[in-house]
Amino acid sequence: MDLFRKEINMPSNRFTSLWEKDIFIKERQQWQGEGTAEAVIIGGGLTGILTASFLKKKGVDSIILEAGKTASGQTRNTTAKITSLHGLIYDQLIKDFGQEKATLYASANEEAITLYESLIKENSLSCHFSRLPAYVYSTTNSDSIKKEVDAAIACGIPAKFTDKVSLPFSIKGAVCFQGQAQFHPLEFVQAIAEPLSIYENSRVIDIDKNTVITKQGRITAKHIIMTSHFPFLITPGYYFARMHQERSYCLALETPYPLDGTYKEDLKDGLSFRRYEDLLILGGSGHRTGENKTGGQYEALRTAARDYFPEAKERYCWSAQDCKTLDGIPYIGHFSDQTPDWYVATGFQKWGMTTAMAAANLLSDMITGKENPYEEVFSPQRFKLTASITSLLNETKHSAVGLVLKKLKPVPSDLSAIEPGTGRVAELDVEKVGIYKDKEGKIFAVDTKCPHLGCQLEWNEEEQTWDCPCHGSRFDYTGTLLDEPAGDSITRREFHEESPEAETIL
Repeated sequence: MDLFRKEINMPSNRFTSLWEKDIFIKERQQWQGEGTAEAVIIGGGLTGILTASFLKKKGVDSIILEAGKTASGQTRNTTAKITSLHGLIYDQLIKDFGQEKATLYASANEEAITLYESLIKENSLSCHFSRLPAYVYSTTNSDSIKKEVDAAIACGIPAKFTDKVSLPFSIKGAVCFQGQAQFHPLEFVQAIAEPLSIYENSRVIDIDKNTVITKQGRITAKHIIMTSHFPFLITPGYYFARMHQERSYCLALETPYPLDGTYKEDLKDGLSFRRYEDLLILGGSGHRTGENKTGGQYEALRTAARDYFPEAKERYCWSAQDCKTLDGIPYIGHFSDQTPDWYVATGFQKWGMTTAMAAANLLSDMITGKENPYEEVFSPQRFKLTASITSLLNETKHSAVGLVLKKLKPVPSDLSAIEPGTGRVAELDVEKVGIYKDKEGKIFAVDTKCPHLGCQLEWNEEEQTWDCPCHGSRFDYTGTLLDEPAGDSITRREFHEESPEAETIL
């Protein structure tokens, strides 16, 4: 499916984000052969494109290598809020890291909003950018909201408490940041990507010192920057042990219901709201990737839509995936102590639009030798035991379950119990196999071992995919790779059924 066709006219159940409507991003050729560059950026999403743009402005030419199409990953699946209000975080940041670093975190994100506005004005970009308030609200407890207001004020943001909001239900309280923003991410990318050197369908499979390797060629560079959502390298850095991934879901509803800003509930799976032209974007129903056997996320959002906006018409639905770090702060900076010329930006905690700009600002300064006050805050080499130990133990538990315990758990071998249109892990010839049965009863069989680190994949009923509960790689029911850190699709398994109507799936 072409994600960047000029027109979209399809039902919402095709999982297409509204940002893809009427957008065509120029196709680029594949990298082939050998070459050199001052900088190679791995990943052609918003972070990579912004970093290349900043470097170009500072006199450093770069080449972007994108595994698929430009901005075809999480950039097209965002709600596109640009804000420093990342949930109720500032009170916890002060407790974990102290007042100074919490203030720097706030400043980096506030500066990112200003950088967007300046870049958009400087280049006369039309991308539906607008300044407006952002709110995090609670329907049950005002105490945590009031603490967050005080913490944000201490970090230099003029936050305020309110219980008067433009939501279709009452709340106990909300923290409000004025002067935040929203935009159309693909309109923005379409414009700023135009002058950059981007190579599509050029998946990086390895890095050897200062040489980036694809299946079709190699590039030697002074600086190597990894902005591909989740780093694909296992060592050095060990990012797979320091992050997990979560999914969240969105509906775009045609309704005139007015909002005075963007909204996010204080719960992990709470509701999110913003407007875009004649549409209201309703998001939420989040869960850890690989933990969604029964589905129901879109239906939960549709139930909320019927309750709060009964006259609304659903136009689009889509989902997103986000990396979560151990301590709640993204990893931006040197990839590891052993690789001074490698850089990384990952773990954006569901706030990728703002953090992409903060990352591009920081990385371009580091590469050009300019001092940046935010380097220590986001350094991937940081580790604060009090902030990270609980999350580290939790990640270790999930990996142990995915690598060992689930493989030992018995599974059924009766394929007749699998309903058409769904999937499950089953046993065939004393081996565990992922079985999907389509609506016509045709069976697709795949290996259940994730090619990243070998965790057992789990069926995602909501999106008809095989997902890794350890590190978040995802594959469609035929085994085709959808989301990293895995670098390859999973193996299709040969399947024979004794029935004469059976088909062999190769």
